[in-house]
Amino acid sequence: MRLLHGLVRCIDAINEWIGRTIAWLALAMVLVQVVVVVMRYVFGLSVLMMQESIWYMHAIVFLVAAGYTLLHNGHVRVDIFYGNVDERKKAMIDLFGVVFILLPVCIMLWWVSWPYVAAAWAVREGSVEVSGIPAVYLLKTCMLIFAGTLAIQGVSLGIKSALTIAGIAPGGGSGAIEEHGL
Repeated sequence: MRLLHGLVRCIDAINEWIGRTIAWLALAMVLVQVVVVVMRYVFGLSVLMMQESIWYMHAIVFLVAAGYTLLHNGHVRVDIFYGNVDERKKAMIDLFGVVFILLPVCIMLWWVSWPYVAAAWAVREGSVEVSGIPAVYLLKTCMLIFAGTLAIQGVSLGIKSALTIAGIAPGGGSGAIEEHGL
């Protein structure tokens, strides 16, 4: 059990760090957007690289921080099945979702994205615009990071759910391990 608890702590800590670090990009994205608007409407200037950087930051925030969002139960749930049930049944629903939906989708996304990302890296794909950001290959890599961080957080959620179902996680619930510092 210590191994499982340690694995959960490690995965949760990784996604917590990633999420808190990536959150700063949201602030940067807003600041760059303000600069772009002021430059365009006050000074009549436009810098395509700055505009593209907003797209990059937006994609990174949503793709790379997906595991963090799952860690903090920020993803959409169907409350018809989840809202009015006890913690053990919630854990069963979570475990089912992880095993039969989340992990297969993450594996499929990784499998389908790998050749696409590898091809982008092979040619160091850049923007279609001459003055754009010459790093589309890095942006496409976020698809693999998305699948990876979401999958490992799914493993953590699956372990927490299995422990809750087995009655091992103190206090029940899929978040019991981090709430009780195990």
